[in-house]
Amino acid sequence: MDIRTFVNMTSRAWSIPILSSLHAGVAGRQAPLLAATGASRTAFAQSINHLIAIGLLDRNPGHGHPLRPEFRLTQLGVAAAAIANKINNVALDHDHGLLRRSWTLPVLTAIHTPRHFNDIKRNLHTITDRALSQSLKSMEVKEWVCREVDGAARPPRSIYRAVNTGAMISSVTAPEIVFA
Repeated sequence: MDIRTFVNMTSRAWSIPILSSLHAGVAGRQAPLLAATGASRTAFAQSINHLIAIGLLDRNPGHGHPLRPEFRLTQLGVAAAAIANKINNVALDHDHGLLRRSWTLPVLTAIHTPRHFNDIKRNLHTITDRALSQSLKSMEVKEWVCREVDGAARPPRSIYRAVNTGAMISSVTAPEIVFA
């Protein structure tokens, strides 16, 4: 999977839990998926519509009531769901709030090896300085990212690396994502 698809996939809060649930065998109907993810109906509907729009899910034709459709993974969605399931298996229950933020997973993937701020930004084409800074700070608070200052460089530069749960998630996602 390329980084642009991954960034787009993670831009909705409930995309990873929905994909992970489908990969784990939860029925592709609204009620079982809502129960498995814990999402609100509105957020769930937005995430489902987004996943359909980017080609990871489609409606299963001929199945389900028009008001209660059934969803299935597309070919690209199967690969995305496998990654989502690995992420969910690594993350602890109290960490799922951070996982639902837009840039957490792409940033962790970008810092699979220690990187400077500008190197991370270069790999994530559409991220703003502010979004990257906020994402790194929130992960630093949870101790998913460690920031070290390279004092030998002039001017001194920060180096970020994934640690603890962040390192486990990074090791799961980085081999699967291609930066182009």
